[in-house]
Amino acid sequence: MSGRSPVEIDTSRPHPARMYDWYLGGKDNYPVDEAMGRQMLALDPRVPVMARVNRAFMHRATRWLAENGVRQFLDVGTGIPTEPNLHQIAQRVAPESSVVYCDNDPIVLAHAAALLRGTPEGRTEYLQADVRDPDAVIEGAKQVLDFGRPVALSLIALLHFVSDADGAHALVGRLMSELPSGSYLVVSHATADFTPEESKAATEKLKAAGVTLALRSREEFARFFDGLELVDPGVAVPHQWHPELGEPIPGQDDGVIPGYGAVGRKA
Repeated sequence: MSGRSPVEIDTSRPHPARMYDWYLGGKDNYPVDEAMGRQMLALDPRVPVMARVNRAFMHRATRWLAENGVRQFLDVGTGIPTEPNLHQIAQRVAPESSVVYCDNDPIVLAHAAALLRGTPEGRTEYLQADVRDPDAVIEGAKQVLDFGRPVALSLIALLHFVSDADGAHALVGRLMSELPSGSYLVVSHATADFTPEESKAATEKLKAAGVTLALRSREEFARFFDGLELVDPGVAVPHQWHPELGEPIPGQDDGVIPGYGAVGRKA
């Protein structure tokens, strides 16, 4: 797809996607990412559990959407491929599903081929673009997806890296404004509601390393769904959203999971 550019990976400072990969036990990260990841673990040793819980939420939400008739998915902030990927979940339910992955991180582009191994009946594509440029995301996605039919927009563990100064809520509104009736929004997001001291320390450490962390309250999170119909059970701690659709993550009930997840439908 259009938007691809030469891969230039900055290894001088940590990157959220590579830190996430390290939390999940991946190998597509650098010493600077591991070093910052270990600092986060010192603040809260359950961070890897949180990462896996977040990933499991994406699996369950995608499965729910596919089982409820959605056949088109736009995943923005894809991250480094970790199987099963979103298209594998969707296409197991409905092999004809089309998926567009979108990320601005060059290392994700470098591994994009791993995201494109879908079913013969379906379609998977990768778009190099930034959520802060929603017009580019929309233009690229329209090359693959039919915006006359419902699309599920997934923003998994992404928006807490988009500040209010960058207009996070407006960006989501802009993306959803292009999607037709019957489309869905899927969001997971970290919060400081349950762990204020640890969250403050984490935000400061990441800021010092050049990484924005915009932790939002339940009310601020819910604003992303203004004008949408929330799917039951509404805003929930991620592992409590339709747990029957997936296997529990070891350790998820051993303490608080400081985040929220929800799915909303556009009427």
